[in-house]
Amino acid sequence: MTTKLEMLEAAVKNVLGERILESRSALGELTIVVAPSEYLQAMRDLRDHADTNFEELIDLCGVDYSAYGDGAWEGARFAVVSHLLSIKHNWRLRVRVFAADDDVPVLPSLIDVWNAANWYEREAFDFFGILFEGHNDLRRILTDYGFIGHPFRKDFPVSGYVEMRYDAEQKRVVYQPVTIEPREITPRVIREENYGMK
Repeated sequence: MTTKLEMLEAAVKNVLGERILESRSALGELTIVVAPSEYLQAMRDLRDHADTNFEELIDLCGVDYSAYGDGAWEGARFAVVSHLLSIKHNWRLRVRVFAADDDVPVLPSLIDVWNAANWYEREAFDFFGILFEGHNDLRRILTDYGFIGHPFRKDFPVSGYVEMRYDAEQKRVVYQPVTIEPREITPRVIREENYGMK
């Protein structure tokens, strides 16, 4: 008897064929990897082909693999992972694509395929610095417009680069370099025998 996951895998293989670089099923979900050059057309085909009919993009996120596996990762650094839903067939698919350039990660935008990609791609740009070619409004969505860097990158400093505070003299919010004063934390030692007891 063929399982639902096996049917999904066969349908995706029928639609994409050799464009699938890797296919893996785990925890009841199928994940495929496609090349960046095939990404846009593969997503269109997954949406439009009757065998798959993934009419809905339910999520898209960026991933930084630079510290994956305790630094043992040897592939491309940045990836975009999309989660697709077929209401007609009642199945889900995860599609992963790696950006070819680690210094300037660029991938095609999916806005023309699923309009829902708009804010997801803006978030991936904001947090990871992944550029989406063809996105007509690629700007920050969750950090401030003056924010420097991309906070979900593994090499982004935990304290950030600048801090924001209200300046009473200027009567406005100002940005300044981060100032963290080192402090020594001394544990409190309680020597009373009945401390905390009534």
